[in-house]
Amino acid sequence: MKFQIYIQKHTTQITWTTAALIVAGFLSKYLINSTVFYQIFLAVASIIAVIPIAIHAYQAIRAKVISIEFLVTVAVVGAFIIGEYNESAIVTFLFLFGNFLEQKTLSKTRESIKSLTEMAPTTAEIVQSDGSIEEVDIDDVDEGDIVLVKTGAAIPVDGVVVEGNGYADEAAVTGESREVNKSLDDEVFSGTMLSDGFLKIKATKVGDDTTFAKIVELVEDAQDTKSHAEKFIDRFSQFYTPAVLLIALAVFIFSRDFKLAITVLVLGCPGALVIGAPVSNVAGIGNGAKRGILIKGGEVMDTFAKIDTFVFDKTGTLTKGSTSVSATKRYNDDFKQTLALTAKVETLSDHPLGRAIMQYADDQKIDYRNLAIRDNQTVKGQGIIAKIEDHQVLVGNMKLMTAHQVMISEQQRADLTELQGTGSSVVIVAIDDQIAATFGVSDVIRPEVAEELAALKAGGAKHLVMLTGDNQVTANYVAQQLGIDEVHAELLPDQKVEYVKQFQDQGRHVAFVGDGINDSPSLATADIGIAMGSGTDVAIETSDVVLMQSSFAALVHAYKLAKKTVLNTRENVTIAIAVVAFLLIGLIAGFIYMASGMFVHEASILVVIFNAMRLINFGKKNDAKLAPEVVHG
Repeated sequence: MKFQIYIQKHTTQITWTTAALIVAGFLSKYLINSTVFYQIFLAVASIIAVIPIAIHAYQAIRAKVISIEFLVTVAVVGAFIIGEYNESAIVTFLFLFGNFLEQKTLSKTRESIKSLTEMAPTTAEIVQSDGSIEEVDIDDVDEGDIVLVKTGAAIPVDGVVVEGNGYADEAAVTGESREVNKSLDDEVFSGTMLSDGFLKIKATKVGDDTTFAKIVELVEDAQDTKSHAEKFIDRFSQFYTPAVLLIALAVFIFSRDFKLAITVLVLGCPGALVIGAPVSNVAGIGNGAKRGILIKGGEVMDTFAKIDTFVFDKTGTLTKGSTSVSATKRYNDDFKQTLALTAKVETLSDHPLGRAIMQYADDQKIDYRNLAIRDNQTVKGQGIIAKIEDHQVLVGNMKLMTAHQVMISEQQRADLTELQGTGSSVVIVAIDDQIAATFGVSDVIRPEVAEELAALKAGGAKHLVMLTGDNQVTANYVAQQLGIDEVHAELLPDQKVEYVKQFQDQGRHVAFVGDGINDSPSLATADIGIAMGSGTDVAIETSDVVLMQSSFAALVHAYKLAKKTVLNTRENVTIAIAVVAFLLIGLIAGFIYMASGMFVHEASILVVIFNAMRLINFGKKNDAKLAPEVVHG
């Protein structure tokens, strides 16, 4: 057992030692014309190289599997019997070298996981009740503890900021490269880095329950989850290897040519076929993980590539999910004063429309908080009346204006109708009995969505559908702006599920894109559930694909990546089958021999590996688009 472990740990050194012995053998033959040294060097190289291969073959046989390594081991023994040490040395070296390159490729595609795990903090500084700081092991942190994080340190828990201010690098969780400001009541994630400032954080999740830990587990599991192609190849190889052994035996019985039979064994090893699918799968999933796109395995990748219908929730998915001032109509010469008076009146209300107008005034850097309200009255169902300085200000709806006999012109009525037609809630402002402005407040469409939905269609999507609980007028307006093909509004969550099932019954392959919380039934029902969320538990557990950035550019990248990964897998399988066919034809025709055949065979392994490696940098030129927009609450 210890010997096996030692060999496995030093397989790379064995590979390069074998290469050195082969080079020494050929140098001794052609430089000093020594056949003896040539044979000795190659024989030793064969023996050293076959040891790790034979160990793998033995372990597979114990598991009742006749593996490719068994074919190679038998081929090497046969080559020794007939004295072809050069053949056995080259066969074993190429086999080990192919495995070396495969492992290098797999390790490169897993770098995203390695970088994540290395960022996981091992200790935390706990703020005690008396204000003192105690450094404890990360496993000893409990929910509710207050954790101190200083500049340059990793945040050890999921939690909420209770004191301090700073900038966090959240690339490990969201894939977003830019730093995010964190202050009081903001949510933070374990494994992210505090690049500036200091924070005191109340722990809400610790240990394996943190978003960071779940992401690492998810991607590791995903890279080990096999696609349909891999499962087929696994079943195929179980029958293929014994078949090659029988064919080689039949060749020997009928031809009495032992060398030809050994050559059949060597060239029959389906190395490229076996590694072609998993290396593509791992490379594709690794590409997504680096960009904050979590794809739960090769089977999900296969299904995602077949999607033709994308179904979207509206609020929080196609829109920002928070009300904002989306349009203004101005009817006097001093809009800044109008906005200041309106915002001041809205400080008297907790209504979402009022908060949206106050936020709009803050964004415009309007100074309204120092204005003095001398008198005010709230009229239920209509709005607010207030006296500010020397002005009487009315802020509300049409009923309020009519009740106070404020005249509205035909143009103003037309503007009002126009705003209502966009699905916006309308706030009318009158100052000293004259209409001064009208504000349209709505859940604002994400600015990049229209362009990215067009890109999604260009990438292969045939149907874009919106299912929403919002009213039909607003839904139709949003759909028109975004180029959505089909709209269904005023739906409850269970009604959304029914529509998803209807599309599936029509033979469509359906992906549902939602926020991962209230849409979890639809996410689970669709062929592919895609969560546009920042790592909520439900998003990670319910969905097949999680877009940590809530970015539509990431959705387009994920869809194209799935199609590219499946295409890459098919290319690798085609290459592998074509090479096997070429070798068999060449063997029969007499222009392929063991050394040349093994060279072609191992070259095919390198080709499929390098072909899969192309996926690692797929879409890199569009990485700048993957950063999400800044969403104001």
